[in-house]
Amino acid sequence: MKVGRLVCFGMAMSSLMVQGVNTFAAGDDQHGDHDHPAPPALVAVVREVTRPFLDPAVAASAGYGPLLGCISGQQEGAMGLHFVNGGLVFDDGQLQPEQPEALMYEMKSGRLQLLGVEYIVPAAAWDAHNPAPPALLGQAFAFVDSPNRFGLDPFYELHVWAWRENPNGTFVDWNPRVSCDGFSQNP
Repeated sequence: MKVGRLVCFGMAMSSLMVQGVNTFAAGDDQHGDHDHPAPPALVAVVREVTRPFLDPAVAASAGYGPLLGCISGQQEGAMGLHFVNGGLVFDDGQLQPEQPEALMYEMKSGRLQLLGVEYIVPAAAWDAHNPAPPALLGQAFAFVDSPNRFGLDPFYELHVWAWRENPNGTFVDWNPRVSCDGFSQNP
């Protein structure tokens, strides 16, 4: 009986390794040792609500789709491929930690790996009802004016690298550990 359970466990683990699921949990190989402090509250929320989106098909069924291709910087790394839920971006100018407007993925070996999220709100919609720039669970948003490389009206944004460590900071836009090298137009 124990041998059967061990075989089942081994098959399940092999399946996970073959799928290449990137599970950036506190204390994993990307962090090194187990003495790291608990992640900021927003990171914990993002990990919880986006765990199903480790599978991009689940993200697509939830209304997220690729937009603008893979976004890279000239020297500072990349943001990856954004899957955006337009209904969340343009619905009411509200922000909720449990509903990120965009998911960020990296293409590696033909598979999409979830990196984190981006919260996005049009500046006009936010400013119409709020006296200060947005913040979620203590994390301030950055303002992106127009014109910008995306061709969008001014907006506020906040990146949260919940599934891939960013040596420059958990909430910094560009991640030097992310690349668009493996990106294809058909994720």
